[in-house]
Amino acid sequence: MGLTLIKSDINIDFLRWRNWAISLSLFIIFVGLISLILRGGPKYGIDFAGGTLIQIKFFKPVKIDMIREVLKGLKIKDVTVQRFGKIEENEYLIRMPLAIDSLKRISESLKEVLEEKLGKNSVEIRRVEMVGPKVGKDLRRKALLALFYAVLIIGIYISGRFEMKWGTSLIMAAALFGVVYIFLLLKAPLSFLVLIAFITTLFLYALLNLRFALGAILALVHDVLITLGIFSLLNKEIDLLIVAAFLTIIGYSLNDTIVVFDRIRENMRKATKERFTSIINRSINETLSRTVLTSGTTLMALLALYLFGGGVIHNFAFALLIGVIAGTYSSIFIASPVLSLLEGRQLFLLKTKKAR
Repeated sequence: MGLTLIKSDINIDFLRWRNWAISLSLFIIFVGLISLILRGGPKYGIDFAGGTLIQIKFFKPVKIDMIREVLKGLKIKDVTVQRFGKIEENEYLIRMPLAIDSLKRISESLKEVLEEKLGKNSVEIRRVEMVGPKVGKDLRRKALLALFYAVLIIGIYISGRFEMKWGTSLIMAAALFGVVYIFLLLKAPLSFLVLIAFITTLFLYALLNLRFALGAILALVHDVLITLGIFSLLNKEIDLLIVAAFLTIIGYSLNDTIVVFDRIRENMRKATKERFTSIINRSINETLSRTVLTSGTTLMALLALYLFGGGVIHNFAFALLIGVIAGTYSSIFIASPVLSLLEGRQLFLLKTKKAR
């Protein structure tokens, strides 16, 4: 006997709240985008922005102003100091915008000056990292490309897998690559290229009537934008770990959406005369127990990672927590409602006329 948290005969009308759900999502995304614009884009970590990062642990409480005063004495400019991890751990991160040639020299000088002020063996240099500006720019470019190709390939796969239109998917992929190639010849910036490719993808999905693919991709973009917006609102950094979290969120969200979409397709074959909105509602209800169990256990693991995993992976775990919540929400309240809106205005309308 399987574990069931929700009764098998449950019948919640999820689509009744689709306008509220979509409005709520648009509002959160809008606030996140405004935050990104006001801050001049995401706050990049040392991986992408370049520079030097030093993590210091003090064995007794210190004030952040004292650390800044010490750094002024070392004549290091444009330094930012921030607490790292829990307050009682007394750890701080020091960021310098420029890459320093001798990491060993700067860390030893810093430790020496701090110990002069606080006493011997009162300071431990736990981490020293340096990334050159060119390497940071290259890493940022590759991370953007990784996200872009992940969404693109997923879209092509879903349109072929769910719509059974592999030929159409290949035509769409060829058209998309053609557009990207033309803009590459025009030497368009990568961020602009990604935006154009994304708009072209959505346009082609709508034009070729790839509803499942459109619903799934919009849900993925929804999850990433919400996570990115919350990171911007909380002024958290985007680094390689967070990009890895974004890719994980995309995979998790897609997995959840595929389960619901698969049940919708199955029920569409069984109940040809049932209203499409009713089929969607029934499919979400039938997969609700699985969704709650999977998301619940994943969230418990992530919460443990967030609370006890340490400062280095704190933001990574936080991104996954937000992403899994957004992904679960979007598979029920975004992907399926978008599918219902598109279906009701096109193929389903034709079927209804034929049935009459």
